[in-house]
Amino acid sequence: MAKLTQDELLAQFEEMTLIELSEFVKAFEDKFDVTAAAAAPVVVAGGAAGGAEAAAEEEKDEFDVILTGAGDKKIQVIKVVRELTSLGLKEAKDLVDGTPKPVLEKVNKEQADKAAEALKGAGASVEVK
Repeated sequence: MAKLTQDELLAQFEEMTLIELSEFVKAFEDKFDVTAAAAAPVVVAGGAAGGAEAAAEEEKDEFDVILTGAGDKKIQVIKVVRELTSLGLKEAKDLVDGTPKPVLEKVNKEQADKAAEALKGAGASVEVK
């Protein structure tokens, strides 16, 4: 197998859906016994940890939209999931069937709110973190 350049690998990742990329990361972690999680920032303020956490929450600019339940109108929820993501019908159905699952990850507040409203409008239970 020919060795791929970094640009070629990035081009391949750009074509993947969030779920496909997530599955790839899990497989990569298992294969090489590593963790791809970002290191948590360390707070070096004696006694001010509670205040620092509250400030970090206020400054949060990336949100995850998590589907916690499909409700009675599962087909409508699947349609909305497909509109919000680039998932195919089977992948969207699997996501809805496997709740709780993230629908969108690391999106801005406005996009997270719009997605949550669309999913709630279709009858789903949604959590924004």
